Amino acid sequence: MAMAEDSAADPGAHTDEPHDHGDLGERSNKIRAAVLGANDGIVSVAGLVVGVAGATTSTAAIATAGIAGLVAGALSMGAGEYVSVSSQRDTEAAAVAMETEELATDPDGEFEELIGLFQKRGLTRETAVAVATELTERDALAAHSREELNIEPGEYVNPWAAAVSYLLSFTIGAALPLIAILVFPAGVRVWITFAAVVIALVFTGYTSAKLAGAPIRAAVLRNVVGGMLAMVITFGIGALMGTQI
Repeated sequence: MAMAEDSAADPGAHTDEPHDHGDLGERSNKIRAAVLGANDGIVSVAGLVVGVAGATTSTAAIATAGIAGLVAGALSMGAGEYVSVSSQRDTEAAAVAMETEELATDPDGEFEELIGLFQKRGLTRETAVAVATELTERDALAAHSREELNIEPGEYVNPWAAAVSYLLSFTIGAALPLIAILVFPAGVRVWITFAAVVIALVFTGYTSAKLAGAPIRAAVLRNVVGGMLAMVITFGIGALMGTQI
């Protein structure tokens, strides 16, 4: 009897599944920014410090370049992520505002449009009308925004959360090659940095592939090859410039 009452009170509830679409989108945005930020930090600062190490054995010069690259990159990437996500947020808000205006000026036309959307999903006209009527009576704007725009009104991504996530993850990723190249002797520092970066890129490539549901081997291979290529090229440029100084 208690089970029947619980089911009646909350039909179809699955407490172990996330149903807050806005919160899910927010978490996905933060995770994406964190993984991409760490990857960018690893590759960009690794290429920078390895390039400088190719030109000179001066620890001070390598540290200065690496720290400057870390700070500039973190601030730049954080600002860029803020602008990007803010644009996305503004676009979503503008679309919802337009939908609000259309509901005010042409409610009948919007109602028919909603019915049509449900019919395209395979519902009969009669069922589509019933569903559209109930949803419209409950919250017309939410119904139209979800079905037409795939947007939950008022639940937009947070640009500050994405920016901070990107900035911090870039810093953490960039710190790896910087520390690796500074704590070891000049004779082995470049090789150890290469090894540390490869391991880190395997991890970020694997993580990004898992989050996206993409083939893991291809994602890891692309990530590692791209990072290695960046370091080889910058080291070569550094070595060439170092012989000419």
